[in-house]
Amino acid sequence: MRPTSLDPFFAPVSRLPGVGPKLGPLFDRVTGRAAEGARLIDLLMHLPVDAVERKLSPTIAETPNEGIATFKAIIEAHRPAPPGRSRAPSRVVVGDETGDVTLVFFNLPQARLASQMPLGAERVISGRIELFDGAKQIVHPDRILHPAKFAEEPRIEPIYPLTEGLSSRRIQNVAKLALQRVKPLPEWLDPALVAQRQWPGFLESLARMHAPESLRDLAPDGPCWTRLAYDELLAHQLGLLLLRRGFTHARGRRTHGDGRLRRAVLAALPYELTGAQKRALEAIETDLSEEKRMLRLLQGDVGAGKTIVALLAMAIAVEAGRQAALMAPTDILARQHADRLAPLCEKAGIRLALLSGKMPAEAKRRAQAALAAGEVDIAIGTHALFQEDVRFRDLAFAVVDEQHRFGVHQRLALANKGEAVDLLVMTATPIPRTLMLAWFGDLESSALDEKPPGRKPIDTRVVPVDRLEEMVGGLQRAVTSGKRVYWVCPLVGESETLDLAAAEARYEDLSKVFPGRVGLVHGKIPPAERDATIARFQRGEISVLVATTVIEVGVDVPEASIMVIEEAQRFGLAQLHQLRGRVGRGAEQSVCLLVYRAPLSEAARARLGILRETEDGFRIAEEDLRLRGEGDLLGTRQSGMPGFRLARLDLHAELLIIARDDAQLQITRDPDFVSPRGQALRNLLHLFEREEAIRLISAG
Repeated sequence: MRPTSLDPFFAPVSRLPGVGPKLGPLFDRVTGRAAEGARLIDLLMHLPVDAVERKLSPTIAETPNEGIATFKAIIEAHRPAPPGRSRAPSRVVVGDETGDVTLVFFNLPQARLASQMPLGAERVISGRIELFDGAKQIVHPDRILHPAKFAEEPRIEPIYPLTEGLSSRRIQNVAKLALQRVKPLPEWLDPALVAQRQWPGFLESLARMHAPESLRDLAPDGPCWTRLAYDELLAHQLGLLLLRRGFTHARGRRTHGDGRLRRAVLAALPYELTGAQKRALEAIETDLSEEKRMLRLLQGDVGAGKTIVALLAMAIAVEAGRQAALMAPTDILARQHADRLAPLCEKAGIRLALLSGKMPAEAKRRAQAALAAGEVDIAIGTHALFQEDVRFRDLAFAVVDEQHRFGVHQRLALANKGEAVDLLVMTATPIPRTLMLAWFGDLESSALDEKPPGRKPIDTRVVPVDRLEEMVGGLQRAVTSGKRVYWVCPLVGESETLDLAAAEARYEDLSKVFPGRVGLVHGKIPPAERDATIARFQRGEISVLVATTVIEVGVDVPEASIMVIEEAQRFGLAQLHQLRGRVGRGAEQSVCLLVYRAPLSEAARARLGILRETEDGFRIAEEDLRLRGEGDLLGTRQSGMPGFRLARLDLHAELLIIARDDAQLQITRDPDFVSPRGQALRNLLHLFEREEAIRLISAG
C-alpha cells in the first residue's frame, strides 16, 4: 500500500485550479499519459529541455543582430496596415538614443496595439530579433512590459516539450501550482553522497528546474538534474536487485542431463559449435546443476546462433525427464523457431509442439492437452504460453527470446508455470556495458561474439540516391538469376502514415519493374496477411519484399542475399545493423546497399562509415551509444527498450555504478527496508512506480 503522505503526488493534474476538463487532456498528452490521465508527479517530472534568458541589454545598439534580445525603448511611431490590405502587418517603431527596432504584428487590432504601447511610453521589449533590409526588427515580440512589471518577471523562462494548445508558460504555471500541493519527504539518499555532490533535495531540485534562477539549474549535468537522475537510477537498480533476489532466492531444483539428446542434436548439425556457443552452454549447464534458480541473459549478435544454444540448453531439461518452453514475441518468430528446430528435435527424439494465439481452437486444445499430459517435451510459442489455461506437467526451463519485448510480469508468469523454473532470456541486440547494467542490473550474462563457421562477411556499400535507377537495373539481373531482395523503406518522420505511404509508393514502383514478384509488409497490414506475404517470400514465390522496419527482428530467409535500406541516414546504427543481419544467413555472398540522400550530417556520415568497417554488433552498440546518446538508443520507436524519464546514460553513466553499489548495500544491510532510510527508499520506489519491487520487499 502506498503511504498517504504520497497521495498528493498522485492526484490528477485536471483538479488543479485553471486546468479542468478543457486543458486536462492536453496535460495528459504532453506527459505521455493520454490513456491513464496525468498526475502531479508526471507533470513535475516533465522537465524543461531548454530555457530563454531575458537579460536586459544596456542599449538597442548593444542588442544582438539575431536571437533573443531584451531592451528598454520609447514608443516612437505606429504604422498601421494600409486600409483594405488585411494581410499586411502593422508596425510599431521603438527606440532609444542609440538606435531603433521595428516591431511587426499580423492580425492584431490597431486599437489594441495603441493601448498596449501608447506613443512616448517606455516599455521593455523582448523577443527574437533579426535583420531585415539592414534594420533590426522583431515579429510578434514575446514580451511587451512596463519596466516595473518586467522587474517582477523571472529572468529565465524554461522551455518544455509541448503539445498543440499548451505553451511553456502555461506548463510552468501549472507546475508551480503542483509544487504548492506536495510536501517535502524524508531524504532517501546517503547523507555523505548528498554532501559530497552538493545536491539539493528531491523537491527542491524539481522546484528549481520548473522555476530556474540560473541556466545551471536546468543543465543536464547541473546539481538539480543530476540529483533527479540519480534518484531514478537508484529506484531502477533497487527494483532490479529486488526482482532478482525474489527470483533467485526462491529454492531451485538441480537439473542434470545425461547428454544423450544433446549428442543427437549436435550430430544432426551441419557445422561445429563456435567457442562462444560452447562457453555459453557450459555456463548454463553449471547454473542448472545448482540449487538456486538460474536467471541468465544470452546476448548474441545477429546470426550468432542463439537458437541452437537455446535448444541444447532445453535438451538438458528434457534429458532430466522435465519440460522446457521457448517464448517469442510474435507469431511469425515462434513459427520460424518451430520450423527450424523441428527437424533437429525429430532426429534427437525430442517431442516439440507449437502453441500460438493464432492456431485453430481444436489444434490449440490438442497441444494444451499434450503439454499437460507430459506428451510434449518442448513447447514453442508466443505469450499464449503463459495464459491461465496452459498447464505443463513439469516445466523446468524457460527461454524468452527478444526479451525486451516482454514485461517483467510476462517473464515471471511463464516462470511460474512450473516449480522453480530456470530462466534464460535472449536478445539479438548487443548491449554496451553501461546499458547492460541499466536494463538488467548485474544479471549473469553470456555473449555470443563469434559467427558460426561458413558465414561470409556481408558486402556493405553506401550508395547515393541519384544512382537508384542504376541500382534497380542491377537488381533486375540479380532477381533474374534467382536472388531474393529485402527493400526497407525509410522512416519518413514521426508520422507512421507517411512511413506507410513511402512503402506503398515504393511497392508500386518496384511492381512495374518486377511484375507479380513483389510483396509488401508493414505494421497496418493485418498480421495474417503479413505472415502470408513473408511465407511467400520464404518459399521463393516472390523475389522482392518491400517493408517498413517490421522485418527488423525475426524474419529468417537464408535464401535472401540482398538488403536495400532506403534513406539509410535516417536510421540509428543498431537498427541498421539489425536490418543488415536479415541477409548473410545462407552460403551465398550477401550485399547490403545503404542508400542515402545528400547532404549527410556528420553523425550520419560516421554511422554509415562504421557499418562499412565492421559487422561486430558489440562494437556497433558502443559506437551507437557514443554517437547518439542513450535517449535515441532507448527510444520506443528504435528498440522497445525501457528508457529513463530523467536519467541520460550518455551523461549520467558513472551514477549508474554508484546507484548499483548503493542498492546492493541497502539490500544487504536492511533487506526488509525497515530502517529510517529504508522507509524513505520505499517512498522513492513508489514515486518511480516500482510497485513490483515493493511487493517483493513485503514478500521478503
